[in-house]
Amino acid sequence: MTEPDDALAPRPPAFGARKLLYVGTGSLGVAFMPYWINWVQAAYPATRVRTVITRAAERFVARGAIAALSGREVELDVWPDHAVQGAPHVELAQWADAVVVHPASMHFVSRLALGIADTPVLLALQCTQAPIAVAPALPPGAVTSVPYLRHRDALGERRNIVVVPPMAGHSVTTGRSDAAVAVPLPAVIAALERLRTTLVPVREEACDAERREPVGRAT
Repeated sequence: MTEPDDALAPRPPAFGARKLLYVGTGSLGVAFMPYWINWVQAAYPATRVRTVITRAAERFVARGAIAALSGREVELDVWPDHAVQGAPHVELAQWADAVVVHPASMHFVSRLALGIADTPVLLALQCTQAPIAVAPALPPGAVTSVPYLRHRDALGERRNIVVVPPMAGHSVTTGRSDAAVAVPLPAVIAALERLRTTLVPVREEACDAERREPVGRAT
């Protein structure tokens, strides 16, 4: 795990999305999510940031800390146990102009690549047309494992997903630099923006087509 370093932080890359869905998963690096939320809001004041964390992420970061910096409630990636109006996954998928998963645990990467959709965020990411940047954070040995490489390649085949390669980092378990940690968020945003600019014309054409076609009821 590598701590953010203000002194080494580069100038924020260009970013044109106005609504960013920021997902944190169950990797130790999610502990720095409050720092990165603060950075995003300072770097891109015109961008609305909506944050969701997984159950596993709650082991490493408190929703209260993220909410205090974002000024908004932090959502938990679980289905509501009470009646709600509308479908959470549809609302998430349609709200976002862009999505970042940082850090993305091996478990989350695997489920996303396999098409699993058993939580609101996973179902939203399987259905959205928005660009998605996935920043894996992996334990020692995982970055060269056959399952991870297959899942990485499967995600890379999707038109609206970019997998940002992890970098070598310190493992708190082994005490060595044999882990693969998520790259700093500015690098992920830069990759996301490159993808977003290539998808904008395609998304506009899809929206035009949807407006011309009759729509039935579905969730």
